[in-house]
Amino acid sequence: MEDYRINLNYAKALFLVASDMGQLDAVCSDMRLVNEVCVQNHILETLFANPVIRESKKVAILNDLFAERITSISLMFLTFVVRKRRAINLKGISNAFIELYRDERNIVLSNLVTATEVDDSVKQAVCDAVNRHTGKTVELTTKVDPSILGGFSVTYDNNMYDARISSQIAKLRKEFSKNVYESKL
Repeated sequence: MEDYRINLNYAKALFLVASDMGQLDAVCSDMRLVNEVCVQNHILETLFANPVIRESKKVAILNDLFAERITSISLMFLTFVVRKRRAINLKGISNAFIELYRDERNIVLSNLVTATEVDDSVKQAVCDAVNRHTGKTVELTTKVDPSILGGFSVTYDNNMYDARISSQIAKLRKEFSKNVYESKL
């Protein structure tokens, strides 16, 4: 079972160690890789959740997956997490670490959803607008969703700017469903 407090405590410990060793950026890229592998591979997550499989096997799997791709600090940390029987929390710990890193570096995560693929100038304009509003560096992710028909939506820091045509059509339908000209006698 995932627990936010456990994830955050382990992430803080790794964050402090990486910060003290001056490898915060490298460890953050390692945690992004771990998160990506955990998200894409549900079998791995099931394996980590299985209490029958020994920790030594789980450590061997982690070594096979990450030994040549991540720093020694990150590999030792992952081994430590598995030895403490918290392997099921690897995805949550990596998420918490990435959030701590963003807070430290004053980075805001922003999502841009459009109906078609956009070029780099549009992405840069969105980043500039979010930067002006928040005063933070913007990490932009994009998604193409043809169901919005046109326009775009941008989310950041629990804010959303909605300029989707599909939502404007829904608002118009709702407005036209009311009969404002009906006599109220």
